[in-house]
Amino acid sequence: MEILKLKNVVKIYKLAGGGTFEALKNINATFSTGELVSIVGESGSGKSTLMNLIGGLDSDFEGEISYRGKNLRDYTAQELADYHKKSIGFIFQNFNLIPHLNLIDNVALAMTLSNIDKETRVKRAKELLEKVGLKDHLYKKPGQISGGQKQRVAIARALINDPDVIIADEPTGALDAETTDNVLALIKEIAQSGKLVLMVTHSDRVAAHCTRVLRIDNGKLVSDEVTGKLEPLATKVKYNAIKVKNMSLFNAIRLAFLNMKAKLGRNTLVAFGTSIGIMAVVLMLSIGRGVTTYIKDTMNSYTDPNVTEVHRQSMMPDPAKQPAMDDHAEISRIQQNNMAALTGSGTDNDFTTKDITKLKAIKHVDRLERGYSTLSLGTNSVSYGDKNAMIMTLQTMSSNITKSSIVSGNAPKKDEVLLDKGTADLLAKNIVGKEVTFKLTIDGKQIEQKLKVSGTYEQQGSNFSTAIVRYSDLKDIFAQNGQTLKPNVVYLYTKNKNNTEKIKNEVKKLGFSGSMQETMTEMFTQMMDVISYVLAAIAAVSLVVSAIMILVVLNISVVERTKEIGVLKALGARRKDIRRIFVSEAFLIGLSSGMLGVVLTWVLQVLVNHFTIAQFEVPVVMMTTNYILTGIMISVVISMLAGLLPADRASKLDPVEALRKE
Repeated sequence: MEILKLKNVVKIYKLAGGGTFEALKNINATFSTGELVSIVGESGSGKSTLMNLIGGLDSDFEGEISYRGKNLRDYTAQELADYHKKSIGFIFQNFNLIPHLNLIDNVALAMTLSNIDKETRVKRAKELLEKVGLKDHLYKKPGQISGGQKQRVAIARALINDPDVIIADEPTGALDAETTDNVLALIKEIAQSGKLVLMVTHSDRVAAHCTRVLRIDNGKLVSDEVTGKLEPLATKVKYNAIKVKNMSLFNAIRLAFLNMKAKLGRNTLVAFGTSIGIMAVVLMLSIGRGVTTYIKDTMNSYTDPNVTEVHRQSMMPDPAKQPAMDDHAEISRIQQNNMAALTGSGTDNDFTTKDITKLKAIKHVDRLERGYSTLSLGTNSVSYGDKNAMIMTLQTMSSNITKSSIVSGNAPKKDEVLLDKGTADLLAKNIVGKEVTFKLTIDGKQIEQKLKVSGTYEQQGSNFSTAIVRYSDLKDIFAQNGQTLKPNVVYLYTKNKNNTEKIKNEVKKLGFSGSMQETMTEMFTQMMDVISYVLAAIAAVSLVVSAIMILVVLNISVVERTKEIGVLKALGARRKDIRRIFVSEAFLIGLSSGMLGVVLTWVLQVLVNHFTIAQFEVPVVMMTTNYILTGIMISVVISMLAGLLPADRASKLDPVEALRKE
């Protein structure tokens, strides 16, 4: 049955100098199944060029090469790939086996590219290897078998998808006489099974085994002689029809992984080099988080986590609302407002009844406490006997002052005052329970009030001398002097501390501000975040070097595997498949680099934290799941970006040129 027809086939090469060379000149021939055809000619006669055209490795020709009635020139890229997978099998002179794959994987490669399931392709590969006499060598690598055995593997690979046409390019050129006879016997049996076998050779001895001999000289078909006829095999092996598909991403990753294993030492060094950059980035972020967490925990330890302190306006200047440098009136106004907010003076800082109602209505607020706080410079003082101490901060008692902060004594009751420990020690060593004279300036008038010291407490993150009294007592003092005390600070209490953050967010939405301590904590947190990201960015510069290193390694890999790429294309690999294999290799390098970088960072975290906890009782490095995932993702993205150029270069290699590569 006619299967292949050549009509007026012409192949012209363009020369570098601008001229042309006609390699094939009007070749006409027809081939049928069950033929064993030798194409004979001297080197440079055009026989290999003709086989490349018939095999679909080169589609740039004139005339017609029709397979089952359709010209190869009219094939789409997908149809050509399917033609290589299903219809054509190649047997190469130099075997062209992939050295890092075992014999089963080498034989099953075309089925791998066709996305056939593993069970089916391994079973078929084993059957063919047994058929060619290699039953005891299934799991060996090509480097572990002889030349004749390699050619048998190549024959098995050509038959794996049960193609109609087998192209053998000098299949015995690298073999001795005895092995040549054995290989020719196998090839003859293939033809007898009903396949068309086209065998390129320059040897008349090899041609004598064929039933038809075509002679080519200087690009012309000079003779076409039938020398015999093959007897079909009595029993033919029948395989289940293979439905070819495109190679899956999983198989691309698998092939990339097998290649990485073959170059394990080199790839390990590349992964380690990249992991150092990833480690530096994750470490900087983790240190930033550790320091920020320490600052937050330290500041928050001075307050009750169930209490939210609220001010009508911020006690810290807003950098976003800074006026122009030449607007002196506005600058002065803002300075006055900031000073009023800081000292607790001025009506703009007092909470109105409407404000109190809004704050009470916030969800999860179980109790609202009114408070007052003012900062004075030399106007308030406390004395005991002949000793006197200036009071810079006067504030009212609230739930925000925790019991753990009180060093001695108790919280103040009626007509009592709580002093910071530094001020108390300045007045007397054992002043708790003693009566002191408290001098307070109200509306420019200085008054004196006798108060009993209820206890002392540790300063809440500041060195200001502080006196704390009950709000009701301070309100009575104001009333006795014809003044009305209005709250300039409010404390919102919730039974469940998990609701505190929600309350703080709602307070900000209503236009109020948190405590100075909270504002300072946010400032420190922002500063540490900026510093952490800057340090991480500096560390990330090393990743550029890593990307270049990966680019170089993958380019070397393309050069080393040029012939392998040619084989893959001859077996039906699309450009997309080749790109996938190399990009998958870059992905695996990036993934292993990222994971190694994370492990190295974890080891450093354990070592550094062991030291800092022993010395300062503080863990400085705090890795998070987000940092781990970010580090791995950065590594993978950089590796894959570096792998795009070599992958594209590999996919564009001409299969004919690639197969000639030594």
